[in-house]
Amino acid sequence: MGIKEWIDRSAKGVNDEYLTQNGNKKSVTKPPVLFNQTQMLIKQLEAKLGGPLITYYNSNAGSVCGNDASAMYEILKGKKLDNAFLYIKSDGGSGIASLKIISTLRNYCKNLTALIPANCASAATMMALGANEIFMGPLAYLTPVDTSLKHELSPTTKNNELSSVSMDELSRVIKLWKEQEKDSDLNPYKSLYEYIHPLVFGAVDRASSLSLKICREILRYHIDDESKIKQISEKLNSDYPAHEYPIMLREAEEIGLHVRKMDDELNEMLQELTMLYSEMGQRAFTDYDENSYHDNNIANIIEANGKQIYYQIDKDWFYRPDERRWSVMNDDSSWRKNELIGGKLKNTIYHLW
Repeated sequence: MGIKEWIDRSAKGVNDEYLTQNGNKKSVTKPPVLFNQTQMLIKQLEAKLGGPLITYYNSNAGSVCGNDASAMYEILKGKKLDNAFLYIKSDGGSGIASLKIISTLRNYCKNLTALIPANCASAATMMALGANEIFMGPLAYLTPVDTSLKHELSPTTKNNELSSVSMDELSRVIKLWKEQEKDSDLNPYKSLYEYIHPLVFGAVDRASSLSLKICREILRYHIDDESKIKQISEKLNSDYPAHEYPIMLREAEEIGLHVRKMDDELNEMLQELTMLYSEMGQRAFTDYDENSYHDNNIANIIEANGKQIYYQIDKDWFYRPDERRWSVMNDDSSWRKNELIGGKLKNTIYHLW
């Protein structure tokens, strides 16, 4: 199918199937929704934990984002929980969204325990900070939460995309200059401003201050000692040489976090749940031709006993060679809800505000 024909068909909203070059119809690939399987395992986990379980999962296509707090509210509304358990698997996203999610959770949960079976990075680490206690399995790790951002005035990459700039990178450049400066050296900012706009410096510094404040606010939900809150926040924001550095259980304990080793049976059950979510979050692309494809992926999943809310990406992409960029067409992406009503599964589009 040629590009023009694909654009014409896309404009009419035809995205459930497409015609191959030989005229055969081919269905668009979609990820599986494993509600029955995840619900069965959640019930087994709740029996073992002795309390309600809420799950939060991001696939490679997802991240911690603003609407997650509204989805979490839908999961928790009407409940008052003395003790609850929060499963987290995510590579991070928005720190502000993490604060909103934790605020929502702590409104309904008196005591919260985070269950970390694998990666819990960046903004997801911020979420874990909101738990009274953190259980970590053998594959579990947290990460630093130092901030990087893409500003409208950021430098561009070779692919003509905005580059992320972090406070740590900028600070290290200045530090190296100060360590090696000579009397004849010029102020380093003059050279840096040729590559990074001064407003980007200001925006990155503000983002770093915001990250510190978010950590402090989240930790205040269960720690009263302001000096300890300050120590943990500053450690996670500025004491590591790489944003991706894995903080394992022993180091998490040294930082001052209340962490415990997860028992083997619980870890195995959570690994099984992670595999189910990973299958739901698998890449589901359908190529139309070399310049166009359909993307149908599940990005974020939030679930509890009897209810599952997830964000499904459902859109076409078209490459514009003259602009060297991909454009979205027929974007039917939406939040969707599975719930048991009268013993029957009901799937609906869930409209978040």
